[in-house]
Amino acid sequence: MNIPQMEPWLGDEEADAVSEYMRSGGWLMEFGKSREFEAAIAKLTGAKHCIVTNNGTISLTLGAIACGVKAGDEVIIPNFTMIASPNSMKMFGAVPVFVDVEVDTLCLDLEKTKAAITPKTKAIMLVTANGRAPTTGIEAFQALADEHNIVLIEDSAQSLGSYYPDGSHIGTKGLVGSFSFSVPKIITTGQGGALITNDDHVASQIRKLKDFGRSGGGNDVHDMIGWNFKFTDMQACVGIEQMKKLDYRIGRKKEIWKAYAKGLQGLNSLKLFDHDLKLTSPWFIDSMCENREALQAHLKNDGIGSRVMYPPINTQLAYKIPGEYPVSELVGQKGLWLPSASQLTDEQIATICASIQTFYA
Repeated sequence: MNIPQMEPWLGDEEADAVSEYMRSGGWLMEFGKSREFEAAIAKLTGAKHCIVTNNGTISLTLGAIACGVKAGDEVIIPNFTMIASPNSMKMFGAVPVFVDVEVDTLCLDLEKTKAAITPKTKAIMLVTANGRAPTTGIEAFQALADEHNIVLIEDSAQSLGSYYPDGSHIGTKGLVGSFSFSVPKIITTGQGGALITNDDHVASQIRKLKDFGRSGGGNDVHDMIGWNFKFTDMQACVGIEQMKKLDYRIGRKKEIWKAYAKGLQGLNSLKLFDHDLKLTSPWFIDSMCENREALQAHLKNDGIGSRVMYPPINTQLAYKIPGEYPVSELVGQKGLWLPSASQLTDEQIATICASIQTFYA
């Protein structure tokens, strides 16, 4: 038996779509299929504009630049997140300022965010961890950004298919929202990212920035400095088929979380992070556990994969910034992702839960 912590879910539909495209004379480059994929994301989220990019890190970079963030500007970022969040700002010389997160949601702590704002602050990057919104509400962060005349950017990489209490898709409340389609995500194109916005100017800037700064498609007249961060139609063929399967996967992710919650009920040594399943589609099954390394070894011996959750970014060698961040530090010590693939069966989940129960018994 082998149960990986995560694996992509690709089928005959994706293979057939790519094969058909390859035989159709398509040029592989970003063109009509990419526009079709963008339209599917825009329809799901309700956003006016969707622009696909080569990956989710670059999405954040281009989104921030299009929103007016410049080198030397400070951007508030949670100390618990994938390191792509701050790295995307370092790409062009903006300065990540780390702030601790809420203990229940692992989203930015509102009061600590307020305390971190300085005259150099240009943006707040709100990461909706595992599809969860902050307990203080997205409206509080919108109001804070408005009060200080700074930009709210949503890093929604883990939140496709998750919503705010008012029914708005996560990623639609900031000036720009970013998604990722890397292999572990609920849908994947191998690599890939997308930006959504309702702002025409921001959308126009993003489209130019990712295409060498061209004034229009296919010409060599350049209005601004830009780069080549385009998508490909071959990836879009996969993405279009993946989007057709998203509704099922959202429902299945919620069922998987419920099965884990039932199988681990009464266990004090491992606690799942809570989810409002009316709103949130859990990306990974995240937990806080005692004796984490020994539990991982036990699970591995039983053929079950797991993954340590993100360590505090400020402590990593890439940054090495002093400070006290008790929640992200605690997650760094106890946070564990359990097997989370959409194709997990109920029987596999029962096996995983039994193995965990045996370890702690």
